[in-house]
Order: sequence, then C-alpha cells, then structure tokens
Amino acid sequence: MSQDTSANQFTGTKPVAPQHAFDVQKLDAYMREHVAGFSGTLAVEQFKGGQSNPTFRLSAGGKNYVLRRKPPGVLLPSAHAVDREYKVISALAKTDVPVAKAYALCEDPAVLGTAFYIMDCVDGRILWDPLLPDYDNAQRGELYSELNRVMAALHRVNPEAIGLSDYGKPGNYIERQVARWTKQYKAAETEKIEAADALIEWLPNYIPTGDEVAIVHGDYRFDNVIFHPTEPRILAVLDWELSTLGHPLVDFAYHCMTWRMAGSGGRGMAGADLVSRGIPSEAEYVATYMERTGRKNAVSKAEWNYYMVFNMFRLVGILQGIAHRAQQGNASSEHAVASGKRARPLAEQAWALAQEIDASS
Repeated sequence: MSQDTSANQFTGTKPVAPQHAFDVQKLDAYMREHVAGFSGTLAVEQFKGGQSNPTFRLSAGGKNYVLRRKPPGVLLPSAHAVDREYKVISALAKTDVPVAKAYALCEDPAVLGTAFYIMDCVDGRILWDPLLPDYDNAQRGELYSELNRVMAALHRVNPEAIGLSDYGKPGNYIERQVARWTKQYKAAETEKIEAADALIEWLPNYIPTGDEVAIVHGDYRFDNVIFHPTEPRILAVLDWELSTLGHPLVDFAYHCMTWRMAGSGGRGMAGADLVSRGIPSEAEYVATYMERTGRKNAVSKAEWNYYMVFNMFRLVGILQGIAHRAQQGNASSEHAVASGKRARPLAEQAWALAQEIDASS
C-alpha cells in the first residue's frame, strides 16, 4: 500500500460519523470543569483512522485536543479499555517514553454515553508505509533507529517505580494471553478458519520456559507514533489500548511482524529489498534492541518464532474483532471489512511457521 493511499484513507479528519455522534454541549461543559485552561468555542471532528476506539479532534480557543472513547454497541469482554490508556500515558509522562499530555478521564456514561479521555493533540508526522518511500536511505535508518530506541526505553521502565505494579497480572503472561486471545477470537468469529483452529490447539503446548515482566504496548508500529515534523524524533506513542504488564520479547516480536507480513493491506515488508533502501533486516533490528535493553543472551530461533506465531494469532483475533464490529455496523473505520479479510491468510502463515517449529524440535 502506498504512502499516499494510506494517508488518504487513514489520516486527517472527517465529519463525525452518525453512529459516533454525541452531545457537544455536554462535552463543552465537562471540559470547562475538568480541563485546565480550556476556553473558546468547541468544534469536533472525527479522525479517519482508529479501527477500535473512535477518536476525535477537539478545537477551542486556538488549541487542539484529542478525545478517545469506547465505541457504542455490544463490546467484547475487556476490549476498548480507554481507562487503561489514560492510566498508562499519565504514568509514563514521568519517563523517557514520549506520550501526549493527559487531561481528564470520564467514566460517567451520562456525559457522552460511553467512557472517554482527553489528551493533547500532538502535531507531527505519522508514517504509514514501513518502507518509507518519501525518505532517503539515511533518513530511513534514523527513523528505524528512533522507533527501536523508544520501544527499548518502554521495556526498560520499572512498572513499580511509576505506580503501574497493578497494571497487569504478574507471571504466566504467555499462557494467559493465549487463553485470552483464544476467547476473544471465538467471541468474534465470523467464519471458520481451519488454521486458526489448529493454532488454538497448538499454542498452549509449545510455550517457551521463562517469564519476564515489563510494560508492553501491544500494538507498537510506525503508524502508532508521532514523529517530530522535521526531526527523526518521536514526540508521542499512541494507542495504548492493548498495553499491560507482560513479556517484553513478546511485545517486541509483535512489532517485528512487519518484516514477516505482506505489504498489500497489512503494511508489511515481506519480500522487499531492504538493503537497497537502508532499512535494517529483522536480525539487525533485533540485535539493536537487545543491545539497548542490555540483553546479553540472544533469543533462540525456536523461541523467537513461537513469539511470532502467537502474535500472528493474536492479530488474527484482532482482525476478527474488527470484522465482527463491521457486521454489527459500529466499527469506527469504513475500511474495517477489508481489514477483517486479512484474518485467514495471516492464520495460514502462522500455522505454517508453527509447523516449522515442530519440525525443528
């Protein structure tokens, strides 16, 4: 998918969709009471992107804010946790991880109908195509290095030191995640995918030994960070809906799926000539992260591939959720149906990789 096509589809704003409309006067009254320095006449637009939690740009008094809220309708268990997003970005404001300033969390459905929070609107660049076609080789290298640096910084944060020791359950992270995403997948299932059913049977039996605890983002990628308008510097990491306490290498492997996934629709880089573009290989990128996080031992191929298989299955579950909401008519992106169709080929790719692990064990 080209940069231009992605930018047109997912960036910028549009009028608020009818299914996501709310009472602007109630929001205005809430902000005057809870957002320090708020003044002026409130105007609301909806961002085109954001498949899960509808996201809006608020403008008033020469300042812009962002509002993220739970979508309307029947929701999957534990999904769309805007309260958790608010908690983590508020805590990370004290660290080296760049986040937008958080102003207020409202869990009273009497205001807008669903829970929401308000944060700063950060101006900068969101890069949709991981091949970075609009940049030269040196710039690509700098942008990838910064993307890597910020994820390493996140995984180095001590959760207890910033009040996030209760942000997730300690221990058995992968086992619990396999169970969770199996449940989410089944709750959102829109069609039978044989490879996904095979993965549900396979994943609990091959979990690597050892466990670690860090703050994990859950969906870290180029289009979930905002870069400075001209510098290779991240100003804010976005979309913390899937964040929790978990295994950092599982989180990093999800991020590295970009190297394994097809470019069409999934914004991946599989099959692309990275060397000629100045983009690091998956192995080089992993080695840089290992160095930045102070890991002395390389992860084994079987362990790394398991994390990949699990994350592919997890993404299949996410895509099924998008397809499920599209069927209900309350998905927040008009491209939700197309996203849902990516579930089957991704499940089949994951199952093929799982069989490689089987063969080598």
